[in-house]
Amino acid sequence: MSDGVSIDQPRIVSPLVSQRPNPWFNVLAGFVVVVGVIYAGYHLADDLSVVRETHVYPYILLGIALLIALGFEFVNGFHDTANAVATVIYTKSMSPNLAVVWSGFFNFLGVLVSSGAVAFGIVSLLPVELILQVGSGAGFAMVFALLIAAIIWNLGTWYFGLPASSSHTLIGSIMGVGLMNQLMAANGSGTSGVDWGQATKIGESLLLSPLVGFSAAALLLLIAKALIPVPALFNEPKGDEAPPFWIRGLLVLTCTGVSFAHGSNDGQKGMGLIMLILIGTVPTAYALNRTMHEQDVSKFVAVSAQAETALGRYAVGTTPDDPHSAVIDIVRLRTVSPQSLPAIAALTRQVAARTDSYHSLAKVPANAMVNIRNDMYLISESLRLLSKSQIPIAAGDKATLAEYKKELDDATKFIPTWVKVAVAIALGLGTMIGWKRIVVTVGEKIGKTHLTYAQGASAEVVAMLTIGAADMYGLPVSTTHVLSSGVAGTMVASRSGLQWATVRNLAMAWILTLPVSIVLAGGLYWLLRTLL
Repeated sequence: MSDGVSIDQPRIVSPLVSQRPNPWFNVLAGFVVVVGVIYAGYHLADDLSVVRETHVYPYILLGIALLIALGFEFVNGFHDTANAVATVIYTKSMSPNLAVVWSGFFNFLGVLVSSGAVAFGIVSLLPVELILQVGSGAGFAMVFALLIAAIIWNLGTWYFGLPASSSHTLIGSIMGVGLMNQLMAANGSGTSGVDWGQATKIGESLLLSPLVGFSAAALLLLIAKALIPVPALFNEPKGDEAPPFWIRGLLVLTCTGVSFAHGSNDGQKGMGLIMLILIGTVPTAYALNRTMHEQDVSKFVAVSAQAETALGRYAVGTTPDDPHSAVIDIVRLRTVSPQSLPAIAALTRQVAARTDSYHSLAKVPANAMVNIRNDMYLISESLRLLSKSQIPIAAGDKATLAEYKKELDDATKFIPTWVKVAVAIALGLGTMIGWKRIVVTVGEKIGKTHLTYAQGASAEVVAMLTIGAADMYGLPVSTTHVLSSGVAGTMVASRSGLQWATVRNLAMAWILTLPVSIVLAGGLYWLLRTLL
């Protein structure tokens, strides 16, 4: 199936089929890849210099896992970010070559400046026992299964030019692994399975995102028609004529914003999984943040004591004999009560004492690193759950516990710069290489007429504002769904009509994303568990 063939059997072959990259594009892409590989390889080798592993197997496993994780980000780039460039290409605001390079560059920047919060947020959805044992066969089966399942579904929907959500695909894969992990356990006990709260949230987004995009973009277009008496804005571009400067500036600005936000948000998902891979294969180098030295450890111990005192004010009951196992149950069941707090306080005291005995995280011996990291991770997750619980905690104690959680996260939830560079390059190159299929669908196959300047601007503005709102308020929306349905909304508002075969296929892809990715990941996890 060629790039220009629609799922709709269109009457006219897309002019983008004959679009070829500028020869300098290949030179630029090759240069970026070479520089990125040298930079990432040098820093990876430097990090691994502290590892005394003599077997070659962990390094082979590390290489394969990194390639798969970066492959997911590459596919994510040409699958999701193509939505950002469709409107600027079809409104003649930017040439296709310039648009995809521009979008790829701002995806790259978005990844580099990202905080990492989303990266570890996606990790927290995974079964806790697999996170704590990520270096085991089950841990690697988990990472490989969810990444391969996400890549398969993303490639399938991309092949047919369907702009489905990569985020939903990855979360569906995580749910599939969690469900199969629970089914494979003896009597289904002692394991964490699917986070049904998250599943409900994603289900809501599948309904909410298209409605938000469709109605908001349609309304914005109607308002623009009423307030802006410029007929040319509401007609399709003539030949290669560019839109008026101000509308062109708006379209380029929104394309930039969507691309940057996509990089800073979606790029982090691959980072979190890469860090799990690194921790599982070479824990000596990556289990703990080795840049935390004596003064940092002294502060950590002091804040730990304050946090232990704060937790003690609300604790009910006695301290369990095994605080570690008790806190695992808290995270596994995703619930905190006053009776849970003695275990968290006790584990806090134990971690502080062990950390203080080494004076610096760089001096923690290899055989103790994973255990200390796991305990820090468990305490951090239990504090996250505590902050969302109904337990009434005084403002001062909340601040103390928040500071303690930050100290824990600084020690365990860090992302080396070379990982960001590798993900940024994969995402940016994906944007520049595989954009055509999704762009053709958004620009030509949703409506019956060519995209006008005002339609493109309305859909893109809604998408950009939606990303901002989602980041600020945690709204359950998909930018991919918002932009695609936004284009459909502008077509209806303009009475241009829709190509219903495309709309039907889009809806089916969106509805099937979660169940298909759940089945794929669950099946792959079962298969890999039997092999590894």
